[in-house]
Amino acid sequence: MSKLPINLNDLLRQRTVEGERIEYKAGWNPDAIIRTVCAFANDFENLGSGYVVIGQDCDANGQPVFPPVGLADSQLDKIQQELLAACQLIQPPYFPVLSIEEVEGRKLIVLWAPGGQNRPYKAPEAVTANKKTWRYYIRRYSSTVEAKGETEQELLSLAAKVPFDDRYNQSARMNDLSKPLMQAFLQEVGSTLADDAPGMSVEALARQMNVAGGTTESPWPKNVGLLFFNETSERFFPSVQIDVVWFPEGAGGDRFEEKIFNGPLARMTREALSYIQRNYLRETIIKHPDRAEATRVWNFPYAAIEEALVNAVYHRSYEEREPIEVRISNEELAILSFPGPDRSIRLEDFQAGRAVSRRYRNRRIGEFLKELQMTEGRSTGIPKILKEMAANGSPAPLFETDDDRLSFVIRLPRHPLSLAPTVGGGEVTGEVTGEVERLLRSVDGEMSRQQIQAALGLKGEEHFRTAYLKPALVAKVIEMTLPDAPRSSKQRYRLTALGQRWLDTHSGGNEP
Repeated sequence: MSKLPINLNDLLRQRTVEGERIEYKAGWNPDAIIRTVCAFANDFENLGSGYVVIGQDCDANGQPVFPPVGLADSQLDKIQQELLAACQLIQPPYFPVLSIEEVEGRKLIVLWAPGGQNRPYKAPEAVTANKKTWRYYIRRYSSTVEAKGETEQELLSLAAKVPFDDRYNQSARMNDLSKPLMQAFLQEVGSTLADDAPGMSVEALARQMNVAGGTTESPWPKNVGLLFFNETSERFFPSVQIDVVWFPEGAGGDRFEEKIFNGPLARMTREALSYIQRNYLRETIIKHPDRAEATRVWNFPYAAIEEALVNAVYHRSYEEREPIEVRISNEELAILSFPGPDRSIRLEDFQAGRAVSRRYRNRRIGEFLKELQMTEGRSTGIPKILKEMAANGSPAPLFETDDDRLSFVIRLPRHPLSLAPTVGGGEVTGEVTGEVERLLRSVDGEMSRQQIQAALGLKGEEHFRTAYLKPALVAKVIEMTLPDAPRSSKQRYRLTALGQRWLDTHSGGNEP
């Protein structure tokens, strides 16, 4: 029976290279394997967990080779017995989750080693040596290395410092974990554990997923389990929510509209992103008379927003009673979270895309977000935000924090050629063709259709409606004075605030 929270076949088929969270071993090598298990247990970079795949060889680039070498049936019991004895040599004792998997007809043993609750751990240099010497081991990129000097001291300082998301929550009970939510997660990530989950108790499933622990007589859910697998996680973590706030008159205006998202962490994040995408993202298409290619820009590129918001969910503190806030105006979209980045990261490194965190605040939250493919981790978020803004032709994002690193703000400026968002606008493409632009420049106050046609020097009513009037109405750059009576003889048309802003931005003519 598989006990893994991932789908091994998918992991291998993606040709996942050896790295900080996975190592391939063609055969049973107890010395190297126990050292690597020890390194994953120490979780020096707070990445959450790691995997050792035994029976899977890899090429010189660290990519898995198919078909795998595999393990003979006669080896499986022997390896498991030796592994049990070897893991008892780790100090303090540590036992990874073992699962026998089959890939292309070959048997593999997979060890899932979550970050330990009792680090630091040390393991013998040689398991079979009569006189054993114990060392501390950590992961460095795709290698297991001994922790020496300052690194060893830093590892020792982590003793009993289990990240908040991986701690037991003693104000909750096992039935506070939702089995349907856990099953839905396993289905989404393609874990074969999903097939066995219906017949398991909540506690058994939670332990398999490492979102619960403690003794048999006194089990406790972990904070990460309550954040992802409880319908009302705000009961346990006040202000764990995402507030999306729209300022139609700017941040200094008197009016604003707010929508609050809470519940399970992944769902909350996705719903907030979907809401922003539906209501506040606009694509502007500018056609040029001198060339066939149109200019297409978004006011805010979705991929940059997604990366920035998931970054805030990943790196915020869940011990602080402050929500994540997304503040949207006509000029920018800003994401505020608490606290700020680690003091070792300089703001100029953020602006240059070189920000690399030495250690992650929420190792387990990051692990689940990675399994859901909502983040890549490894400090790729800031470079991706910069890349997506540049690809859209937008101004560079701004990264702000205070001297005490109490908060962090990512500001995404609106593209200067784009249509600004309008509250409740729905999914609308603002297509500003040459014809629509001519119409905008001809409208003066409130005008009838006939007056606008005359100003444009057009005679054909059908052509005017098809090429000029309807596209302008769809783009919401003009509006009817009598929207409930579109065929009224008293109907007039006027610029919307959106249309006027577009004209103000494009005062120089057609060229962007």
